[in-house]
Amino acid sequence: MDPITLLSTRLGHHLQRLNAQVSTAESCTGGGIAEAITRIPGSSAWFEAGFVTYSNAQKTRQLGVAPHLFEQVGAVSQAVVEAMVRGAQAASGARFAVAVSGVAGPGGGSPEKPVGTVWLAWADGARLCTERHVFEGDREAVRQQTVKAALAGLLQLGTE
Repeated sequence: MDPITLLSTRLGHHLQRLNAQVSTAESCTGGGIAEAITRIPGSSAWFEAGFVTYSNAQKTRQLGVAPHLFEQVGAVSQAVVEAMVRGAQAASGARFAVAVSGVAGPGGGSPEKPVGTVWLAWADGARLCTERHVFEGDREAVRQQTVKAALAGLLQLGTE
């Protein structure tokens, strides 16, 4: 079993034991986290909703991210993924959520946010955790590493 499917399977078992649901709010992964979760048979018992909010307008419209954040700190930032994860929780009613925003490449990077920069946020009820990563590799590698980190973070958050 590939590592992403294994993580998704473990997450599903864990959420079923907790009788809890998860939602995703994705930008740079384009729905890859939701796809990884829903490839598991029976995931409808623990996957609530997935939001693919690639544009800033949709991050605001679907997840309630304040428009001024994009001007102040940019879409690839701690503040934006925190707002995305809270928006996913609020819109879906799920206890757990994960949000990601990053620069998958090959373009779009800057000295402050080079290609591979990804912010992730996880929420369990009121609890919130964030991490910044700079992943190596091409676009697909960055996206796959982000999906793995998102799932691993959900597992870690749910077991602490």
